[in-house]
Amino acid sequence: MAQAWWGGEDVDGPEAVAARLDGVDYLAGDGVGTAAYLALRMGRPLLVEGEPGVGKTALAQALAQAFAVPLFRLQCYEGLDASQALYDWDFPRQMLHLRAAGAAGESDAATLEAGLYDRRYLISRPVLAAIEASPAVLLVDEVDRADDEFDAFLLEVLSDFAVTVPELGRIAATVPPLVVLTSNRTRELHDALKRRCLYHWLDHPDHAREVAIVRRRLPEVSTRLAEDVVRAVGRLRAADLVKPPGVAETLDWAGALLVLGVRELDPEAAARTLGAVLKHREDLESVRAAGFDRLLAVGG
Repeated sequence: MAQAWWGGEDVDGPEAVAARLDGVDYLAGDGVGTAAYLALRMGRPLLVEGEPGVGKTALAQALAQAFAVPLFRLQCYEGLDASQALYDWDFPRQMLHLRAAGAAGESDAATLEAGLYDRRYLISRPVLAAIEASPAVLLVDEVDRADDEFDAFLLEVLSDFAVTVPELGRIAATVPPLVVLTSNRTRELHDALKRRCLYHWLDHPDHAREVAIVRRRLPEVSTRLAEDVVRAVGRLRAADLVKPPGVAETLDWAGALLVLGVRELDPEAAARTLGAVLKHREDLESVRAAGFDRLLAVGG
């Protein structure tokens, strides 16, 4: 049965979810609306994998915006542990509490300790914050950057959407958050975690949709310039680069050309603005050495 917070019968199908995403300027390709809809209806986390820059993080942000719920983002990195994802105690405020209690003449150890672990001193990190918000979208971004052990922690949390704080007890979600995990596949995730999730591979958009994205996000950019930029970016992605450009770089390039008043992409304009789309020295040198004729050729 549909969760009321995300629209109930008003969002009864993948097309309705895609329309919601379109309303916040996220142009979902084939399969994205279906994957998000199933995650909502089935109450399952959605694992989104794909190359960097294809819109994985933006999908979670767009879902939160489309359904008017808060977004909590957990940025993963090597060494991330459960405490950094769940909660921490506000040590400076706890010390101030002790000093204030001492100044007031309070000396009972049990009373002092109970006061230290009052809920007001608990700092909710992204996972606990999403559980408490009910409803919310929880973005676990670049989960493949965290250590293997973090997968086991996530699996436990995603099983019942509850956290136990020893000093306060169990805190459970009234309405489970929609969880979106993103991965660039720098390592394989544990099978148990992947089985818990629905899965969607997000590829680079096709030419027409990427042009539509540029025109939607940068309406001042002409169709001609958008076509030129997207065609050139497509050729860059097919080249042997250290870091092929994503949609974000397409938008950066089109935006840079717009600022300079360029109406169509030519070799001079490309040379001046190449740093907006390529962010590695080796890639810049490779493209410049090859010349811009093939990059900007119409057709082929």
